[in-house]
Amino acid sequence: MNLADSLRQAQALGLERIDAQLLHLLALGRPLHERAWLLAHDTDELDNATQERLHSLLHRRLAGEPMAYITGQKEFFGLQLHIDARVLDPRPDTETLVEWALELLPNQADHSVIDLGTGSGAIALALQHARPLALVSAVDASADALAVAQANAVRLRLPVHFIHSHWLRDVTGVYDLIVSNPPYIREDDPHLDALTHEPRQALCSGTDGLDDIRQILEQAPSHLETDGWLLLEHGYDQAEAVRDLMTQAGWKNVHSRQDLAGTERCTGGQKG
Repeated sequence: MNLADSLRQAQALGLERIDAQLLHLLALGRPLHERAWLLAHDTDELDNATQERLHSLLHRRLAGEPMAYITGQKEFFGLQLHIDARVLDPRPDTETLVEWALELLPNQADHSVIDLGTGSGAIALALQHARPLALVSAVDASADALAVAQANAVRLRLPVHFIHSHWLRDVTGVYDLIVSNPPYIREDDPHLDALTHEPRQALCSGTDGLDDIRQILEQAPSHLETDGWLLLEHGYDQAEAVRDLMTQAGWKNVHSRQDLAGTERCTGGQKG
């Protein structure tokens, strides 16, 4: 079978074109940015060893495994991160949270910010890269996740400080800004069936999906400077509930931000 036929067959199985191309490059041992190479070699025959590797990769993707886990990498806010099943696959929606945080972090100031539940380090590393003078810390309760995040920081040469803690429980000091993309999916949410490859503890948060957000709201005030901001990512239908929780807890200037699809994806407020 030649390369062109193999690509068509992969798409006929239900794969998106870009996924099919990346899996073929992976099976061929080619760099993942060489999609143009595939077009120039579409009549090349695939040997048996390549077809066997490709079959295994296609099976994983068709079973719902995220491409980031298969390729071992994911771009987030212009940074190439190394990703595996110890952490969530970073979503483009989370860039909304980063953009809001950057508006609150002056470019030429050493403001302090802490990212709660950092996972792969995506948010913290994006903030540190965009604001080199900022003092960026990142927290995770999972030692495995911290290992992934720390490896990304070393590879990208970004001086983020990492802390092993369940939210702010073992954190000392105060910050100008707290950001978090915590678990926010209800335990009975049917969408979980499509997320079986990702760590469940990083996805679910009680019967209404808001248990971890409640914990963060309780802990955050004692770790924020006067008028400091807390920014939270949440589910597509949770903005009103999160605004209510923040308002009832005494936060001020509470409002939400939309992602590129027009969904209220993040909610934040200032320490009251």
